[in-house]
Amino acid sequence: MASRPAPKGPKHWGDWVLYALIRLLLLLPYPVLMWAGTGIGRLFRRLSASRRHVVETNLRVCFPDWTPERRDAVARGHFAAMGRGLIEAALAWWASDRKLAGRGEVIGLEHLDRALEQGGVILLTGHFTTLELAARYVAMQRPFHAMYRPLDNRFWDVVTTRAREVRSRRPSVPRRDLRALIKTLRKGGAVWYGPDQTLSHRNSAFVPFFGVSTLTLTATSRLAEMGRAQVVPFYPECLPGNRYRVVFGAPLENFPTDDVIEDTRRITATLETAIRRCPEQYFWMHRRFKKRPPGDPPIY
Repeated sequence: MASRPAPKGPKHWGDWVLYALIRLLLLLPYPVLMWAGTGIGRLFRRLSASRRHVVETNLRVCFPDWTPERRDAVARGHFAAMGRGLIEAALAWWASDRKLAGRGEVIGLEHLDRALEQGGVILLTGHFTTLELAARYVAMQRPFHAMYRPLDNRFWDVVTTRAREVRSRRPSVPRRDLRALIKTLRKGGAVWYGPDQTLSHRNSAFVPFFGVSTLTLTATSRLAEMGRAQVVPFYPECLPGNRYRVVFGAPLENFPTDDVIEDTRRITATLETAIRRCPEQYFWMHRRFKKRPPGDPPIY
């Protein structure tokens, strides 16, 4: 568990006040919280023309066969889902099991259990708006290690890391600490991993994402090989009535192979299938196509 205390002093008084306010707001009824989250998302859509442009561009590039009306509806739904996602993350970190348990279900745990019987497991998923809450529902069933990238704000880095560790009942693993990650997998641990956000060319290659050549992390193959781990995909979805479902698939067979690019294509195809089930709940605000192959024009 995290041992660092949250920083104090005048510099962080505002953070403490916001933290206390969030904890108090979580006492409100669930429908009220989701109504507030939807409102936050819709307001942000109105105020942020730049993010609206990113979302609309991503949807146009990924779904050229959709009508403009359908893309617009999904874009609006995405901002609402993002607003709810902020509330859902806070619920995932600090709400009681009693408040959450009746709203979520986890399907396919037998796949995870079967893989864990043989060693370490990479819990493969993507960045969906319900990701934090989905992780909470998984942790209610099976403990796992969360992989994270430290936040610039030390207060919220400590607070959220501690909350994730309490939730998952296992220490977190820093994204850049390869040695700790491999050690965890070789000792039979399960580690959350989302390879669908790429910020540099390191350990990355251009593979198709919805038919668009997209810079994508290739590290999953290497991690599976070095950690002697199986890769088990899981994807979350928010259902009507503020209910949630997390679905585990079977471990990827014959993975990894000697072809890292083909492995990455396979993972990306798995992610695409999950996105199509609930497209408004994928993180379209991310500039997924910022890096382009040499000679290709910019998308944004």
